[in-house]
This record gives sequence, C-alpha cells and structure tokens, in this order.
Amino acid sequence: TRLVKRPGMTMLCAKLPQNVSKNRYRDISPYDATRVILKSTDDYINIPASSLINRYIACQGPLPTTCSDFWQMTWEQASSMVVMLTTQVERGRVKCHQYWPNPDSSATYGDFAVTCLNEEGSAAFLVREMTLTDVKSGQQRELTQIQYLAWPDHGVPDDSTDFLDFVALVRSKRAGQDQPVVVHCSAGIGRTGVLITMETALCLMECGQPVYPLDIVRTMRDQRAMMIQTPVSKILLRR
Repeated sequence: TRLVKRPGMTMLCAKLPQNVSKNRYRDISPYDATRVILKSTDDYINIPASSLINRYIACQGPLPTTCSDFWQMTWEQASSMVVMLTTQVERGRVKCHQYWPNPDSSATYGDFAVTCLNEEGSAAFLVREMTLTDVKSGQQRELTQIQYLAWPDHGVPDDSTDFLDFVALVRSKRAGQDQPVVVHCSAGIGRTGVLITMETALCLMECGQPVYPLDIVRTMRDQRAMMIQTPVSKILLRR
C-alpha cells in the first residue's frame, strides 16, 4: 500500500515555524482535525487522538525538547498507561529520548514531576511504576509504563510468544480503565499501529465480532497517516 495521506485532511499546524522542530521525522505529521491540542498558548504536539474500540493516543517517541509537552498531554488526557515499543537507541541511531527518570529517582519536566518507583521485567519487556505530579496544584496520579525491548525498527518481534505475552500484559493492566492509553515507538506509525491493531482484534474476537485487519488499519490511517507502513509489519498481523 502506498504511503498516502487521506484526501482533504491537512497537516498545516505541524508545518508552522514554531512547531517544525517538535517533529522527530519531518514527513510524519498529525492531521489538523485529529491532533491532540495542549491546553496552553503553545498547543502543538506531534500526536493525533485515536479511537477504535479502546481509546489510544498514538505518538512519536519524545524528543529532548518535547518531554514536557508529552507529560502535559498525558496529564490533560488523564492517561494512566504508556506503552513504549522501542529502545532508546537502535543500530547506533537515537530513536527516543529517555523522558522518564531512573528507578528510585525523580525528575521535573516543565510543570510536571515524574518519579519512577520501581522497574521490573524480563529480557523482552520492562514494567515501570511511576507517579506523575502537577507541580502547580500538587495533584498526583499513578502511571504505568510498559516497554517492549525485542522489536527492531522495520522488523518483527524476535519471539512471537514474548510479544503475545506483552499484549496480554497491556490488556490486563488497562482492564476497567476508560482513559486513553498512550502508545509510541519512534515515529509512532509502524510498531505503534501493529500493537493497536492486535489489541483491537483481540477485543473484537472476545465480543464475537469478525476481524478484518485491513479495515482496522484503514480506520487508524483516517486519524494518523501511514500507520503500519512496512510489509513485515503486515506479515506479523497475519501470524
């Protein structure tokens, strides 16, 4: 499938001079009509809102200069889970900035303080329990970050069993929650799109509904251009 944008959908906000540096990849931008709008004068972040069966916010890996925007968005959207599908560096290239503090430490990003309470997991994925605090109001929320480590960019997970266990973990952690889950890789279209498609398909099956992966992908592309762009990602969905 060609990496085309939806006809009639504009991406003008992403191209404004004050926003260009906030895009990790210049050719991957959110649609104006579906982007998440921050509650401030500087309201841009390279993230579109997304809604299928569950609610998702699909986004790029934060840059050093957009960590505060990322946490502001997470707070304003009341998200209590972040799913990270990339390592920070792959093949010598930076894919995502570390936007959280190390275990047993805290860091401040703009108006928000993040504390990493603990980190545990396996060679395939890590789970970090955190608290997110609005510095101005003092209000605090609990947040879980789950990071998959064994999924190379433009490839497929090394072990399908590990990946299925990871998806099951994501589903169990979000059980009973209506808030959107923040999902990101590096660009926020390949691995991010596969994870959303996989979880959506499982939800459909549980409800006794037919599953048409390409229809799910088309729905995602209506809200974020180029979701699931590589052939190997499509192969993974057929497994």
